[in-house]
Amino acid sequence: MSDKLGLSVVVPCFNEADNMLPLHDRLSKACQGAVGGDYEIVYVNDGSRDATWARIHGIMQEDSHVVAVNLSRNFGHQIAVTAGLEHSRGGSVFIIDADLQDPPELLGPMLTKMAESGADVVYGQRIKRRGESAFKQITAAAFYRFFRLLTDIAMPVDTGDFRLISRRVVETLGQMPERQRFLRGMIAWLGFVQVAFPYERDERLSGKTKYPFRKMLRFSIDAFTAFSIAPLRLATLLALIALAMSIPLIFYIVFGLVTGRVVPGWASVMTAVVFFSSAQLLVLGVVGEYIGRLMMESKHRPLYLVDAVLRKGDVLSIGRKSDGARKNG
Repeated sequence: MSDKLGLSVVVPCFNEADNMLPLHDRLSKACQGAVGGDYEIVYVNDGSRDATWARIHGIMQEDSHVVAVNLSRNFGHQIAVTAGLEHSRGGSVFIIDADLQDPPELLGPMLTKMAESGADVVYGQRIKRRGESAFKQITAAAFYRFFRLLTDIAMPVDTGDFRLISRRVVETLGQMPERQRFLRGMIAWLGFVQVAFPYERDERLSGKTKYPFRKMLRFSIDAFTAFSIAPLRLATLLALIALAMSIPLIFYIVFGLVTGRVVPGWASVMTAVVFFSSAQLLVLGVVGEYIGRLMMESKHRPLYLVDAVLRKGDVLSIGRKSDGARKNG
């Protein structure tokens, strides 16, 4: 497994059984057209509950270019991509999801752009998103712009994990073992030369999105807390505003006691209680997010566990931890 290749393709897969065969067909043609036989396709099964692993296993037995990585359970999309990167050998690594929303046929043009520009990263930038609701498109656009506003990371807008990266980027990412991973932000943080590749995103070939609103919200919180302390500063600002609003209220109460104009004021009391209680709970929630992140990072658990790594039916590794986790104890 130490032999170097020109290209690796990393594909995280979670409940994508119906997509695997058409995906592999298109990916193989794109790779052969771009680099001939000097490539590998690393499929990472992220604890799928359908026949995804069986499909990957079958593809691997028919195609010597395939490396099949089976994680011990579902660790999440970002960890699955990380596992694929750590098992890749290519001088360039192409990251693509299994739903075929991002066309594999763009591999060749992206390799050309990387060679011409001397870039370490060629990232896909969506100029059109077919098959997605207006709500998802609006919230996604708002997320990228707020992220740029609240952090010092110049992460390009309207991008995903669909990109081509150099071996230097892969190895540098391997030195960043944090658990709550936001790879597109981490890659933007690295710097180097990064160029955009505009494209139109297609609809999913089949199945449902693996990022419903709940997961998107969790993903957004992870992204902000990983790269910015702005939420903490916002909590501090809210606390100061609450304090400033409480001072006139205190004067009003004291004035009423002195002048004897104390009257039942249920509405005003309840308004004050609700406002200050909400402010306190919000501040505690924001602080709790950061404390929880510190707790998870301090455990130094492996990023993921591998059940097996297969090529042509041979078990290459069983029970392997992530390299990043092993380097950190």
